[in-house]
Amino acid sequence: MERTHISKLKEAVGKEVLIKGFVEAIRDQGKIKFLVIRDVTGQVQVVVKDSPALEKVEDLTLESVISLTGLAKEEAQAPGGFEIKATDFEVLSKADPELAIPVVYEKSGGEVDVSKRFDYRWLDMRRPEKQEILKVWTHLEKGFREFMLSQDFIQAYSPSFMTAPSESGSEVFEVSYFERKAYLAQSPQFYKQMAMAAGLEKIFMIGPVYRAEPSFTTRHVTEFTGWDLEFSYIKDHYDVMSMEEDMLIAAFTEAKEALDLDIEIPTKPFPKITMVEAKEKLKAAGVHSAKEHDVSPEEEREISRIIKEETGHDFVFLTDWHVSERPFYHMRHEDNPQLTKSFDLIYKGVEITTGAQREHRLEVLKEQALEKGMSLDSIAEYLKFFQYGCPPHGGAGIGPARIVMKLMDLPSIKEATFLPRDVKRLTP
Repeated sequence: MERTHISKLKEAVGKEVLIKGFVEAIRDQGKIKFLVIRDVTGQVQVVVKDSPALEKVEDLTLESVISLTGLAKEEAQAPGGFEIKATDFEVLSKADPELAIPVVYEKSGGEVDVSKRFDYRWLDMRRPEKQEILKVWTHLEKGFREFMLSQDFIQAYSPSFMTAPSESGSEVFEVSYFERKAYLAQSPQFYKQMAMAAGLEKIFMIGPVYRAEPSFTTRHVTEFTGWDLEFSYIKDHYDVMSMEEDMLIAAFTEAKEALDLDIEIPTKPFPKITMVEAKEKLKAAGVHSAKEHDVSPEEEREISRIIKEETGHDFVFLTDWHVSERPFYHMRHEDNPQLTKSFDLIYKGVEITTGAQREHRLEVLKEQALEKGMSLDSIAEYLKFFQYGCPPHGGAGIGPARIVMKLMDLPSIKEATFLPRDVKRLTP
């Protein structure tokens, strides 16, 4: 008999079915016993009486994995509106009766410490609401990928080992690489630009990013997945922002429709304000700015609140950042070389994207690197990309875990990550 997923029981009413999953609950009412079985698609109540299965329930433990056969029927009082009258079941894997952490918290008297939950992440992830997080991520990424393909972008994969840090101003992981040192990539930025020099014109990447920042915040991890895009022959950074707007609309739409989520699809254009304008709004709201050319997490939250109040929009682009807060490869405004053609995108109070038009002229790149106090020898391999001609281009790096965190109102980016890595955590 072919297995039936619990979500498909409606199509099997009145038929004998085979289901497989975890035992979520066991209720003993004498000669009748009730089980709740859970698979990745849902939960179903199972009635066990007058069958070979009845005796087997005595030794059954919560979270054991079983294979069960029985008659599917509609039952309005049962979870999901369906019920199975069991004829028999087989224990595929028996769970230890003393669970390290409870899976069904409402029956245990409360939430478990977050650190312990991450210690036993495979048990924590059995909860349907936790699995929903990865389903949302999956469909957001599907929307991202399908949009990129619809715009004739080519997918590429960049290495994690680099000879030099890829982002100035961020801590890097230094690793031993045979007889020399290497660094774990802080972004695929240099390689995206190499693809532009290669004439590929439109590139997107999905891959790991490493940041050795000793941060203990709700929005930092030391390893995360990044979505990156880069494309040629742009006019300025507004072209990049427009492309990201379309991409995010496509990603949100895919997630909403695939999972029937109650989320708001953003509308184009997203609000855009310069950093100077943002600082003026923050000052008027009585929010102190510790840095003239950067925004703190508090300022990000406040500017989001202000823009939401003014426009009804959950997204806002902060544009035209000062050169002191941007890497050497960001292009500068011709009429004001102290400002870059760059942006951050903030979503519900958290920065989720940094993007810019890149500087593609070799001599200007060298000048800007030297101005930042960088050694040209340290970026010699990167500079080679621009030696033989490179189109004007720009792009963005996007943090999908932060999007998922805010979209699902999670308390931490770690909750939006399958297996989070932070300053102290390297397991499981």
